[in-house]
Amino acid sequence: MSLATWAFETSAAKLADTLPRRWQHVQGVARQARSLSAVAGSDAELLEAAAILHDVGYAPDLVDTGFHPIDGATYLARIGAPERLVHLVAHHSFATYEAELRGLQDELEGFEDERGSIRDALWYCDITTSPDGAAVAAEDRIAEIKARYGPDHLVTTFITGAAPELLAAVERTRRRAEALSSPIQGGPS
Repeated sequence: MSLATWAFETSAAKLADTLPRRWQHVQGVARQARSLSAVAGSDAELLEAAAILHDVGYAPDLVDTGFHPIDGATYLARIGAPERLVHLVAHHSFATYEAELRGLQDELEGFEDERGSIRDALWYCDITTSPDGAAVAAEDRIAEIKARYGPDHLVTTFITGAAPELLAAVERTRRRAEALSSPIQGGPS
Protein backbone atom coordinates (compact mmCIF):
# COMPACT_ATOMS: atom_id res chain seq x y z
CA MET A 1 0.00 0.00 0.00
CA SER A 2 1.33 3.45 -0.87
CA LEU A 3 2.02 6.04 1.83
CA ALA A 4 -0.73 8.30 0.47
CA THR A 5 -3.28 5.49 0.49
CA TRP A 6 -2.32 4.51 4.04
CA ALA A 7 -2.54 8.15 5.15
CA PHE A 8 -5.95 8.59 3.52
CA GLU A 9 -7.32 5.47 5.22
CA THR A 10 -5.83 6.46 8.59
CA SER A 11 -7.24 9.97 8.40
CA ALA A 12 -10.65 8.77 7.21
CA ALA A 13 -10.88 6.30 10.08
CA LYS A 14 -10.23 9.08 12.61
CA LEU A 15 -12.08 12.05 11.07
CA ALA A 16 -14.71 11.10 8.47
CA ASP A 17 -17.48 10.10 10.89
CA THR A 18 -16.55 12.04 14.03
CA LEU A 19 -15.57 15.37 12.42
CA PRO A 20 -17.05 15.49 8.89
CA ARG A 21 -16.26 19.16 8.27
CA ARG A 22 -12.65 18.63 9.34
CA TRP A 23 -12.61 15.62 6.99
CA GLN A 24 -13.75 17.90 4.13
CA HIS A 25 -10.97 20.34 4.99
CA VAL A 26 -8.19 17.75 5.01
CA GLN A 27 -9.39 16.30 1.71
CA GLY A 28 -9.17 19.81 0.24
CA VAL A 29 -5.69 20.25 1.69
CA ALA A 30 -4.71 16.96 0.05
CA ARG A 31 -6.08 18.20 -3.30
CA GLN A 32 -3.92 21.30 -2.93
CA ALA A 33 -0.93 19.03 -2.20
CA ARG A 34 -1.57 17.05 -5.39
CA SER A 35 -1.61 20.34 -7.33
CA LEU A 36 1.93 20.93 -6.03
CA SER A 37 3.37 17.60 -7.15
CA ALA A 38 5.85 19.33 -9.47
CA VAL A 39 7.07 21.55 -6.61
CA ALA A 40 7.33 18.58 -4.25
CA GLY A 41 9.12 16.38 -6.79
CA SER A 42 10.21 13.10 -5.22
CA ASP A 43 8.46 14.16 -1.98
CA ALA A 44 5.03 14.55 -3.63
CA GLU A 45 3.58 11.50 -1.90
CA LEU A 46 4.99 12.60 1.46
CA LEU A 47 3.40 16.04 1.01
CA GLU A 48 0.03 14.49 0.15
CA ALA A 49 0.24 12.16 3.16
CA ALA A 50 1.08 15.06 5.47
CA ALA A 51 -1.78 17.07 3.99
CA ILE A 52 -4.41 14.40 4.61
CA LEU A 53 -3.05 13.71 8.12
CA HIS A 54 -2.19 17.23 9.30
CA ASP A 55 -5.36 17.58 11.40
CA VAL A 56 -5.70 13.98 12.61
CA GLY A 57 -4.91 15.21 16.13
CA TYR A 58 -8.41 16.75 16.30
CA ALA A 59 -9.90 13.23 16.49
CA PRO A 60 -11.62 13.02 19.89
CA ASP A 61 -9.88 9.77 20.84
CA LEU A 62 -6.44 11.29 20.15
CA VAL A 63 -6.76 14.47 22.21
CA ASP A 64 -4.10 14.55 24.92
CA THR A 65 -2.49 18.00 25.10
CA GLY A 66 -5.43 19.65 23.33
CA PHE A 67 -3.09 20.96 20.64
CA HIS A 68 -3.78 18.99 17.49
CA PRO A 69 -0.33 19.17 15.83
CA ILE A 70 1.29 17.54 18.87
CA ASP A 71 -1.56 15.10 19.48
CA GLY A 72 -1.59 14.05 15.82
CA ALA A 73 2.18 13.68 15.59
CA THR A 74 2.29 11.69 18.81
CA TYR A 75 -0.37 9.32 17.47
CA LEU A 76 1.40 8.94 14.14
CA ALA A 77 4.72 8.19 15.85
CA ARG A 78 2.99 5.62 18.05
CA ILE A 79 1.55 3.74 15.06
CA GLY A 80 4.86 3.74 13.20
CA ALA A 81 4.38 6.47 10.59
CA PRO A 82 7.54 7.60 8.80
CA GLU A 83 9.52 10.01 10.97
CA ARG A 84 9.54 12.85 8.45
CA LEU A 85 5.75 12.64 8.09
CA VAL A 86 5.38 12.78 11.88
CA HIS A 87 7.57 15.90 12.05
CA LEU A 88 5.72 17.65 9.22
CA VAL A 89 2.39 17.08 10.99
CA ALA A 90 3.84 18.33 14.29
CA HIS A 91 5.07 21.57 12.72
CA HIS A 92 2.33 22.31 10.20
CA SER A 93 1.22 25.90 9.79
CA PHE A 94 3.67 27.48 12.24
CA ALA A 95 2.72 25.23 15.15
CA THR A 96 5.87 26.37 16.94
CA TYR A 97 4.34 29.78 17.58
CA GLU A 98 0.99 28.43 18.77
CA ALA A 99 2.77 25.93 21.03
CA GLU A 100 4.56 28.88 22.65
CA LEU A 101 1.26 30.67 23.21
CA ARG A 102 -0.17 27.51 24.78
CA GLY A 103 2.88 26.81 26.94
CA LEU A 104 3.56 23.55 25.07
CA GLN A 105 7.05 24.27 23.70
CA ASP A 106 8.53 21.33 25.63
CA GLU A 107 6.00 18.90 24.13
CA LEU A 108 6.89 20.09 20.60
CA GLU A 109 10.66 19.96 21.16
CA GLY A 110 10.91 16.27 20.25
CA PHE A 111 9.72 16.99 16.72
CA GLU A 112 12.04 18.54 14.14
CA ASP A 113 10.96 21.48 11.98
CA GLU A 114 12.60 20.89 8.61
CA ARG A 115 12.06 24.47 7.40
CA GLY A 116 12.17 23.62 3.70
CA SER A 117 10.09 23.61 0.57
CA ILE A 118 7.93 20.65 1.65
CA ARG A 119 7.10 22.32 4.95
CA ASP A 120 6.29 25.54 3.08
CA ALA A 121 4.09 23.60 0.66
CA LEU A 122 2.17 21.96 3.52
CA TRP A 123 1.61 25.36 5.13
CA TYR A 124 0.48 26.67 1.73
CA CYS A 125 -2.00 23.82 1.31
CA ASP A 126 -3.53 24.32 4.76
CA ILE A 127 -3.79 28.11 4.67
CA THR A 128 -5.31 28.13 1.15
CA THR A 129 -8.08 25.63 1.98
CA SER A 130 -11.38 26.57 3.61
CA PRO A 131 -12.98 24.57 6.42
CA ASP A 132 -15.20 22.98 3.76
CA GLY A 133 -12.28 22.00 1.51
CA ALA A 134 -12.48 24.73 -1.13
CA ALA A 135 -9.39 26.53 -2.42
CA VAL A 136 -9.25 30.11 -1.08
CA ALA A 137 -6.81 32.98 -0.93
CA ALA A 138 -4.59 32.78 2.14
CA GLU A 139 -5.66 36.24 3.30
CA ASP A 140 -9.31 35.17 3.14
CA ARG A 141 -8.57 32.02 5.14
CA ILE A 142 -6.82 34.05 7.82
CA ALA A 143 -9.81 36.44 8.00
CA GLU A 144 -12.19 33.45 8.23
CA ILE A 145 -10.24 31.97 11.15
CA LYS A 146 -10.32 35.30 13.00
CA ALA A 147 -14.07 35.65 12.43
CA ARG A 148 -14.79 32.05 13.46
CA TYR A 149 -12.87 32.24 16.73
CA GLY A 150 -13.57 35.86 17.69
CA PRO A 151 -11.26 38.63 18.89
CA ASP A 152 -10.40 37.26 22.34
CA HIS A 153 -9.57 33.64 21.44
CA LEU A 154 -6.03 32.26 21.57
CA VAL A 155 -6.38 31.00 17.98
CA THR A 156 -7.10 34.57 16.83
CA THR A 157 -4.00 35.77 18.68
CA PHE A 158 -2.05 32.96 17.02
CA ILE A 159 -3.27 33.52 13.45
CA THR A 160 -2.71 37.28 13.74
CA GLY A 161 0.87 36.80 14.89
CA ALA A 162 1.52 33.89 12.53
CA ALA A 163 0.15 35.60 9.41
CA PRO A 164 3.49 37.04 8.22
CA GLU A 165 5.21 33.62 8.44
CA LEU A 166 2.27 31.80 6.85
CA LEU A 167 1.98 34.30 4.01
CA ALA A 168 5.74 34.12 3.42
CA ALA A 169 5.49 30.32 3.06
CA VAL A 170 2.59 30.79 0.62
CA GLU A 171 4.64 33.25 -1.43
CA ARG A 172 7.73 31.01 -1.47
CA THR A 173 5.57 28.11 -2.65
CA ARG A 174 3.94 30.24 -5.35
CA ARG A 175 7.38 31.33 -6.60
CA ARG A 176 8.59 27.72 -6.68
CA ALA A 177 5.50 26.68 -8.65
CA GLU A 178 5.84 29.58 -11.07
CA ALA A 179 9.50 28.72 -11.64
CA LEU A 180 8.34 25.27 -12.72
CA SER A 181 5.44 26.72 -14.73
CA SER A 182 3.09 24.74 -12.51
CA PRO A 183 -0.24 26.54 -12.02
CA ILE A 184 -1.61 26.15 -8.49
CA GLN A 185 -4.90 26.92 -6.77
CA GLY A 186 -5.48 29.24 -3.86
CA GLY A 187 -5.90 32.81 -4.89
CA PRO A 188 -4.07 35.38 -6.97
CA SER A 189 -0.38 35.02 -7.75
